Amino acid sequence: MLDINHAIESLDWGKEPEGLYAPIAYALASGGKRIRPTLALIASEMFGGKEEEVLPAALALEVFHNFTLLHDDVMDRASVRRGRPTVHVQWDDNTAILSGDQMLIEAYKLIAKVPSDKVQRTLEMFNEMATGICEGQQYDVDFERRDDVRIEEYMKMIELKTSVLLANALRTGGYIAGANEAQQEALYQYGLHIGLAFQIQDDILDVYGDPKTFGKAIGGDICCNKKTFLLLTALHTADATSQAELNEWLRISDRNEEKIAAVTAIYDRLGVRKAGEQAMEEHTSFALQQLNQLPQNQATDRLRALAEKLATRNK
Repeated sequence: MLDINHAIESLDWGKEPEGLYAPIAYALASGGKRIRPTLALIASEMFGGKEEEVLPAALALEVFHNFTLLHDDVMDRASVRRGRPTVHVQWDDNTAILSGDQMLIEAYKLIAKVPSDKVQRTLEMFNEMATGICEGQQYDVDFERRDDVRIEEYMKMIELKTSVLLANALRTGGYIAGANEAQQEALYQYGLHIGLAFQIQDDILDVYGDPKTFGKAIGGDICCNKKTFLLLTALHTADATSQAELNEWLRISDRNEEKIAAVTAIYDRLGVRKAGEQAMEEHTSFALQQLNQLPQNQATDRLRALAEKLATRNK
């Protein structure tokens, strides 16, 4: 399969004004799993597609994903991304916003390079995905101000904010390569549920992961009272005593090792880790079932292996 990193490096950002394009090159050179363009290429391979036909869409998805990260980092005031200063720290907020805007435009320019008879539908799917991600981000912002968020609402938020990009990558790759509508839907559902499992696992790792392999300090979500699968499960299943204790700790908003230990102990007592692992397994299982509706070849095997790997990851 094509080396996606080489393809990304081949994109030309040596343009003027440098202040607009240099941050884009910086963001795209910072690494990452490249899972979204890789999924598009795998789906295309599954149906015997040509790499050169799906590559522009695959690159568009990666550029778009990194555009969202530039803006997210400004909104979250994040200082580090993939081990390096975020764009708004390396430059400034205005640069991160404007360069992010240009990345979005560059993504659309890449979409325009897919085969002409596939452009309209590819663009429709891309727009549907982009709208969903913005809606998911807004829900995430809204949830910060709410104390009554339900688990169902949280799952919808992460579906929009995280999963639809994975799902659309697969559906787009399959579509360009000639998959029929039922096969496109199976690819989409696989990506959707893998994304949900991935985020639940991320919630679990933030509390129970090993800092040496997870790549960041454990307990960050607890410190900032972030709405996660674990916290919402705890809030909705706790007895009166545990509820009062948990609410007391939630009043503390700074990084506090005592708070992390206390909230983790409440999670242990309520069994929320097990609930998270069960939900993760259910979504992974559903995703794997979708693969039965697709051609069985090496590409399908790669998606099967990916699902199993994500379910057992430790970082």
